[in-house]
Amino acid sequence: MADIHIDENYLDFYSTNSDYTGFRQLKNEQEVVEFHNASTMRIWFNEQNINFPQHWHSAMEIIMPVENYYDAYIKDTLYRIMPGEVLVIPPGEVHMLSAPENGKRFVFMFDISSITKMKSFSGIQPLFAQPLHITQEAFPHIYDDVYQILVQMRNEYFNKNEYGELVIYSLLLNFFVKFGYNRINTENLFPNVRLYKQKEYVQKFNNLMDYIDEHYMEDLNLEDIAESIGFSKFHFSRLFKQYTNFTFCDYLCYRRIKVAEELLAKPDLSITEVALQAGFPSISTFNRLFKQHKNCTPSEYRSKNRV
Repeated sequence: MADIHIDENYLDFYSTNSDYTGFRQLKNEQEVVEFHNASTMRIWFNEQNINFPQHWHSAMEIIMPVENYYDAYIKDTLYRIMPGEVLVIPPGEVHMLSAPENGKRFVFMFDISSITKMKSFSGIQPLFAQPLHITQEAFPHIYDDVYQILVQMRNEYFNKNEYGELVIYSLLLNFFVKFGYNRINTENLFPNVRLYKQKEYVQKFNNLMDYIDEHYMEDLNLEDIAESIGFSKFHFSRLFKQYTNFTFCDYLCYRRIKVAEELLAKPDLSITEVALQAGFPSISTFNRLFKQHKNCTPSEYRSKNRV
């Protein structure tokens, strides 16, 4: 098991060098993460017993307790994170945080928008589209490596090394890769498929995820997609759910919402243009689904994100 002990002198160092002040300021339900010096990452050492109401942010959040637990509430599920465990909260995920009276933890924030555009990321996108509670029991093959990657990130950040940000992002890419290989090498993604067919199916679905990333704005329907990769729609639906933990329609909606979030940052595009470019068939469908996923309308989202 990864060594989670941290010398008290180091905790003092992190506490002294952590810029906690104002680090979590919410506007309605949105938190705009304040990155420094044109950076796209920030790491805090946090020992405050402050609770945070329901909110979301465009950055990916990683919570890593080192003393006592820390609670996160996401979609009516309580994630109690213990020392030695890690919780990854996807960008845009609405959540609440609750701290015990005494405790210490590290909080990582990353803008991963550039990483998610990499073609290889599409294969693991579904895994990181939902909260990921990392424990030794859940990820026995990669737990030690993943935990040490986060420790290295933390040390690079607080030691302010010359190429620290480059090193941290290289470590973040490795973090994602660990989960990608773990998923295809150690998980039984298709329980009712013979082992010799597993690799073939993984390749088919990875190619499909790439295709969805490139054609989300088109009229993609389940029957045509299933036929294109050689499955009946019923068999395809079952396999897609096993591979992504989404239904096909839900995943397509998720990807389109993510695209819409980026397009809404462009003030020259109307809400209707955003809806059409993101692949929604009508403005009413776009408004309804966006509010369902983001707890606000597209116009409200744009207003909140306006600098």
